[in-house]
Amino acid sequence: MRHFGHLGPSAEESLFELPPEEFHRDSGADFLAVALGATLYMPADRPTLPADITKQAAAGVTSVVVCLEDAIADEQVAAAEDNLVATLTEFADLGTPLPLLFVRVRDPQQIPSLVRRLGSAAGVVDGFVLPKFTATGGVEYLHAVDRADRVVGRMFYVMPVVESGAALYAETRVDELTRMRAVLHRDRERVLAVRIGATDLCSYFGLRRSPDVSIYDIKVVADLIADVVNVFGRVDGSGFAVSGPVWEYFTDVERLFKPQLRATPFHEHDVPELRGHLLSRALDGLIREVQLDRANGLTGKTTIHPSHVAVVNALSVVPWEEYRDAMDVLGAGRASGVMSSEKRNKMNEIRPHTAWARATADRARAFGVAREGVSFVDLLAAGMGR
Repeated sequence: MRHFGHLGPSAEESLFELPPEEFHRDSGADFLAVALGATLYMPADRPTLPADITKQAAAGVTSVVVCLEDAIADEQVAAAEDNLVATLTEFADLGTPLPLLFVRVRDPQQIPSLVRRLGSAAGVVDGFVLPKFTATGGVEYLHAVDRADRVVGRMFYVMPVVESGAALYAETRVDELTRMRAVLHRDRERVLAVRIGATDLCSYFGLRRSPDVSIYDIKVVADLIADVVNVFGRVDGSGFAVSGPVWEYFTDVERLFKPQLRATPFHEHDVPELRGHLLSRALDGLIREVQLDRANGLTGKTTIHPSHVAVVNALSVVPWEEYRDAMDVLGAGRASGVMSSEKRNKMNEIRPHTAWARATADRARAFGVAREGVSFVDLLAAGMGR
């Protein structure tokens, strides 16, 4: 699969100086962690689940999580499992091209149970999302995935979710996160990304952010995000990818504050109606939060609506100028010091910017490099068919 492959050769030629690379489940955890981009969650009890996954894959979605946990009422879990098994068996029988596909389970025992029920169809599952992951309970989850590996004869990826009270509360946070990191390091090769469950975290204090408010404005959760990146997101070889939390809004919400999108870029790129579309669905808030995610060291984002996917992935494309800066830094080799950017508008300091430049090069492989003069507005308009 490949990001933006659904746009066709002509659109790709006009938008990208370097197009995104192809990837698949065997592309390696480090690259896949970057390439996940917008990961779309779907409840496992959807009657049209096979058609929905196929439709979204054709529309450019490259990673999907089918949820058996909070999205499913307790009394519907058995029916949701049946629906999931039937869907995945159908995909395996038909050889349907699929995005990276993960299952969010409720408890450790569900993992080997599902794999046994799926039989040979378990091959269409790339891994599992492990909710409410803790330093203590996480061990049982990882042992369950080990058992599933032995059933199918290959390794499943995992994405643990930080959303427990022990991780959130100030008096236990650092110890809990440090112990979680030690647990995950034992299975480092299978950990694709650490996810953050913002909705559950807000619930510990009875909070819910409005469409005018970023998760970074919710200080009790923002503090945890900073500590998760501090503990898990280091670039010294010991870290993991940390993904951005979900944005909950997608249509017809009352707004209190002014929009967060300037009109000028949309007029300059001749799509003023796109701005109105984004504002009507509170997607300006999502755009701002994705930018804050990257500024704070997060990679990709949990999404719950197809309209969010185009936004997250368009913002993941590396701008022409940013790529040039990264290549200049990496091209300096063992040299040190400071150089002016190609555009003569910023300082590129070789040693401090090298880790950033490597991350930018990885993102360029996964999402491509925009042509000079092509902006996020152009990429989003193409991705949303406008």
